[in-house]
Amino acid sequence: MVPIRITDPDDPRIAAYRDIRERDLKGRHGLFVAEGKVVLNVLFAARRFEVESVLLLENRLPGMAPTLAVAPPETPVYVADGDVLDRVAGFHLHRGVLAIGRRRPAAELVDELNSLPPDALVVVLVGISNHDNVGAIFRNAAAFGVDAVLLDQTCCDPLYRKAIRVSVGAALKVPFFVAPSAAGIIEKLAAQGFGMIAMSPAGAADLMDLRPAGPTALFLGTEGEGLSPEILSRIATARIAMAEGFDSLNVAAASAIALHHLARQRRC
Repeated sequence: MVPIRITDPDDPRIAAYRDIRERDLKGRHGLFVAEGKVVLNVLFAARRFEVESVLLLENRLPGMAPTLAVAPPETPVYVADGDVLDRVAGFHLHRGVLAIGRRRPAAELVDELNSLPPDALVVVLVGISNHDNVGAIFRNAAAFGVDAVLLDQTCCDPLYRKAIRVSVGAALKVPFFVAPSAAGIIEKLAAQGFGMIAMSPAGAADLMDLRPAGPTALFLGTEGEGLSPEILSRIATARIAMAEGFDSLNVAAASAIALHHLARQRRC
C-alpha cells in the first residue's frame, strides 16, 4: 500500500470521515467508522465487513504497518498531519487511527439462526440504548464464545463508533441481527427450538442452578425498566444472587456473569 497524503480537510476522498461525531448520530448510508489500532486489527482480520479506506495521523503510519498488512490489499490509506486530521474529524483525534467500513445487506433472521451450531448460545438485547453497554455486552459475547447477538429496533446501533470502540472490535466480529420486535425474536427462536432465559432481579430461578441443554438464548433488557412484563411472562426467568438489600447490576456486568455460567455449561 502506498500512503496517500491529504493536506486539505475538504478533500473529497476523505469526505466520509468529516465531522464524525455528528455523522455518527445521523447515519452514513451504510458506512460506519472504526477507531483505534486494536479495532482495525479486528476489522481487517474478521473480514465480516468491506473496508472502504483508512485515515491515519502521519506519525502513526510506521507503527500501523503490521495492521495494514492484514487489510485488503486494495484499501486506500490516507495520511494527514494532526491539524488536518482534527479539522476533518471535528474534534481532537488523539488516537489518529480511523477506517471506514461498509455494512453488508442484512440476512433474514431465520437464515441467521439456521446457520448457527446445534448448541448455539445467543444474546438477545431489548431496548438497550446506551452505546457503552451495547459495546461492553458485545465484548463479553466475544469473550464467552457467543454465536450471535440479536437486537430489537429500540437498541442502539452496534456499529456506532463508540459502541465499536468499547467492544474492542467485538461488534465487528460477533454476528448480529436487528429484528423489528422482541416478540418476533421470541417466535423465531421458539420455532428453532431455542431454550430462552430472561434475566431479571425477580427471576424465578437462580441463574447458577440452570443447566440448559441445546441452543440457548439469553435475554437482557435496559437498565431501570428491564425486560417488559410481556417478555417475562413468555419465557423462563433467572436472577443473579446478590447481597441482601441490593439487587442492581449494570446490564453489561450481569451479561458477563450470565454468559460465563452458560458458556461453562455448554462445555460440560
